[in-house]
Amino acid sequence: MNPWRDERLRPVLAACVTLGFAVGVFAVSFGVTSVSAGASVGQTCVMSLLVFTGASQFAAVSVFGAGGSAASAFGGAALLAARNSVYGLAMAPHLRGSLGRRLLAAQLTIDESTAMAAAQEDESHRVAAFWITGLSIYFFWNIGTLIGALLGSAIDPKVFGLDAAFPAAFLAILWPLLRERRSAMAALIGATVCVTLIPFVPVGVPILCAAVGILVGVPQPVSRAESVGFEVQP
Repeated sequence: MNPWRDERLRPVLAACVTLGFAVGVFAVSFGVTSVSAGASVGQTCVMSLLVFTGASQFAAVSVFGAGGSAASAFGGAALLAARNSVYGLAMAPHLRGSLGRRLLAAQLTIDESTAMAAAQEDESHRVAAFWITGLSIYFFWNIGTLIGALLGSAIDPKVFGLDAAFPAAFLAILWPLLRERRSAMAALIGATVCVTLIPFVPVGVPILCAAVGILVGVPQPVSRAESVGFEVQP
């Protein structure tokens, strides 16, 4: 059966396109922020076309806008983008095909496309959700970036609160995770390290150092006795 003619797939596709549009609206704030930070319209649009990961793009232009170095901007952006490699490993078994097809899939492997795909129980629906979400977001993200970049030279992002759009959205995503003990500890350690270093190191470096917080999420070694189901008595 052709999955694209499956009526059960229609609500999924509608949700994917709607999500893409919503992300595109959010991209307007990136375009405005990037141009306000000193990038040209062309540079801003090329970043969205090639990098295509919102958190990394916002991190990079925020560091540049605050006077940070290219190394700091790249380092912070690379740390945030590293999670996409994990998504790639998870999606690889479902996205086979030619080299060109796999390269395109790699470009579209982001939080939203992976999440929408993982939510589907049927394999064909999973693949369709990935492609439709990825392509929709790519299209709307770049359209939104262009609109924001063109507006960036005409408006002040601080007046409309666009400079706070990304931090607010990031906190909204982070907040539910703070209910878990390890996630809360990681956030606390990262925030403490970042705030402590701000007065002493160049812009962008505190964010890189704050990544030490992820160490609390590294799995603890399991002894051989525990791995086979025995309890070690004191």
